[in-house]
Amino acid sequence: MSTTLQPLGPNPRNCWSVNSEQADLLRPVREPQPLDLAAAPKAVRIDLARSACVVVDMQNDFCHPDGWLAGIGVDVAPARTAIAPLVSLLPRLRAQGVPIIWLNWGNRPDRANLSPALLHVYDGSGAGAGIGARLGPRQAAVLEKGSWSAQVVDELAVAAEDLKVDKYRMSGFWDTPLDAMLRNLRVETLLFAGVNADQCVLHTLADGNFLGYDTLLIEDATATTSPPFCLEATLYNVRQIFGFTVAAAELERALEARMP
Repeated sequence: MSTTLQPLGPNPRNCWSVNSEQADLLRPVREPQPLDLAAAPKAVRIDLARSACVVVDMQNDFCHPDGWLAGIGVDVAPARTAIAPLVSLLPRLRAQGVPIIWLNWGNRPDRANLSPALLHVYDGSGAGAGIGARLGPRQAAVLEKGSWSAQVVDELAVAAEDLKVDKYRMSGFWDTPLDAMLRNLRVETLLFAGVNADQCVLHTLADGNFLGYDTLLIEDATATTSPPFCLEATLYNVRQIFGFTVAAAELERALEARMP
């Protein structure tokens, strides 16, 4: 019988080595990959080897002219400003081994885990025009998993190695496997991007901070269809309470400086 130890775990970052006679619980050692950034309110150093990027709600219902928000009269042009910075930044993060996690609003078709309070936010009159309704030119079910509405916009390429998480409310940590997935990746620092800055991005970032993660908001890869003061308040609160903000161009500069 072979005594060769075989890796056993959800990913190469978090695995045992086992055979029929032994279990070696020592995880693989990941050498630190420090990255120095000009950030606000102060300069910050992160470890790329223990970091992940969470991209929130860059999906058709929030960012496409045929999506739900546009269909109810919301100008989605501000949300779309996050697309170009992400197109440029995400491949550079992947090249450094940083996991990309797409956190999209994708409800169960039966809405069985959604409370009346949550449904009321999007269908205040009870007319049936909120979550799950088939609206707009494509008649896609609003914010429903598997529908066109919940898909990442075409401009943003989802790589095979990227991870996807469906969420069901403003925070991506409630009622989802996001925290468990991040801990399996042995991640400590989270870079946040996406929409809407003052809603789903901020609430997910805040919950991440409460769970003990280091949190940074990528300013220009984060956007909102809310009034400008909402974005200003979000940036203030992230810098004041939850962590740091950094420009996408600064991240790219630092990442490129690491390239051989």
